[in-house]
Amino acid sequence: MSAAMSPADHAAARVDYRTEPSQYKHWKLSLNGPVATLGIDIAEEGGIRDGYKLKLNSYDLGVDIELHDAVQRIRFEHPEVRTVVITSLKDRVFCSGANIFMLGLSSHAWKVNFCKFTNETRNGLEDSSRHSGLKFLAAVNGACAGGGYELALACDEIYLVDDRSSSVALPEVPLLGVLPGTGGLTRVTDKRKVRHDRADIFCTVVEGIRGARAKEWRLVDEVVKPNQFDQAIAARALELAQQSDRPADAKGVMLTRIERTDREDGLTYATLDVTIDRARRTATFTAKAPATEQPADIDGIVAKGANWWPLQFARELDDAILSMRTNELEIGTWILRTEGDARAVLAVDAVLLQHKDHWFVRETIGLMRRTLARIDVSSRSLFALVEPGSCFAGTFAEFAFAADRAYMAALPANEDEEPAITLSEVNFGLYPMVTHQSRLARRFYEETGPLDAVRAKIGQPVKAVEAERLGLVTASPDDIDWADEIRIALEERAAMSPDALTGMEANLRFNGRETMETRIFGRLTAWQNWIFNRPNAVGEKGALKVYGKGSKAQFDVSRV
Repeated sequence: MSAAMSPADHAAARVDYRTEPSQYKHWKLSLNGPVATLGIDIAEEGGIRDGYKLKLNSYDLGVDIELHDAVQRIRFEHPEVRTVVITSLKDRVFCSGANIFMLGLSSHAWKVNFCKFTNETRNGLEDSSRHSGLKFLAAVNGACAGGGYELALACDEIYLVDDRSSSVALPEVPLLGVLPGTGGLTRVTDKRKVRHDRADIFCTVVEGIRGARAKEWRLVDEVVKPNQFDQAIAARALELAQQSDRPADAKGVMLTRIERTDREDGLTYATLDVTIDRARRTATFTAKAPATEQPADIDGIVAKGANWWPLQFARELDDAILSMRTNELEIGTWILRTEGDARAVLAVDAVLLQHKDHWFVRETIGLMRRTLARIDVSSRSLFALVEPGSCFAGTFAEFAFAADRAYMAALPANEDEEPAITLSEVNFGLYPMVTHQSRLARRFYEETGPLDAVRAKIGQPVKAVEAERLGLVTASPDDIDWADEIRIALEERAAMSPDALTGMEANLRFNGRETMETRIFGRLTAWQNWIFNRPNAVGEKGALKVYGKGSKAQFDVSRV
């Protein structure tokens, strides 16, 4: 909390990512057997904050929160759905992208967090297509610009109505002096493989491209006349559904509301606690192993529903990450801790692996995968502390491997209390990062020797000295030095430039292999963040500031 903001103001400004369909303002979900339709019908007066209207199906963070929730519910509550059609319920406009007036009014931090969450939501569509057989078809039935086209780009296929006016466009560069901030540039090249000279033209014309040229340039997959459009969409949605193995007759699992207690110094969930130390600018995330025996058979798992421990934990961790990223900007270091019985976590891991092809277990693994990836791309320093009472086993060991540093306590005077890291098969590919690697493969640059050495330890508790020798932790101070070493490390981190740390951490976390996702987060997002700070975009005469006011942007023409 800044010194200028009172506790009441701080509470009022907080964003809550929890929602459900009865609270939606902007999306309408309809179901027809294997096909779900998500209709975009954005309420002009329904902005998440005051000061702007969401005209022409333009969106803000609140719209994306609803989209994220809607797709999550399709994954879990409607297993019969195999294809999701995304289309507009407004006449002659699909989606005009992020609301420009919202961007012009927002702080830099708000814009960055908005873009990051939107990136993750779009990536989530592709993740479900890749891993879960849920296909997405964009039925573009009107003008489609900026973030609207980026939503379409995240779908498996794009159908555009050929009515002589509907077009696709990425007009941010010529119109706003910024970039397509949710992966537009990257998906145009890496995913749709639009030739770079054509992409250059496309990204510098405000009016965009329509009709046959849009298909010829690979900007869309099909263009269809208006009188045939609905029929073509219905037919193609069913064809895509035939590519999926999601079950037609399974009963869905209802996603009940995430229960959370908000405290002045943190957040409390059933499976997780977050405690904030505002003086030290740290937040300690303590993940709790299952306290009761978990079912091992599918009937028992499905009967547990949203209370099945791995699903409950993934949902609560996801909510905590999003809440802390958006609402606690000055808390720069996240300390990752675990507690409980390692055997309980390893037992859950074994069940996940045994039933990984069952739709409900597969979706739970998917949510855990995407949630752990949120940690990787969060602009916070990550320190894992492996202490007496810790439970860094299997899924929980991923926290140690996601961290920028992992410290493990060595207690030679009391071996019974010495903590351990225990690996399971899940650490070798069940939860790939956005690099499409396991965190261990990223850690060891996919070198065979170190990976084989740690794989040989699956199921064996590895204590401090051996863990450091194998490269599983950064350092293993003994009980005499532990408190001072951790205190000094945290104090040194807090004294460094947050901007420099964000740049350093992102570069070091995503070493080696590059994917479309790492280009979005590592290159595009970094450039977008820089541009958002420049006067050409946000200065008094910057393009974002003068948009819609009848004035022309004034640019500093020197190239940097």
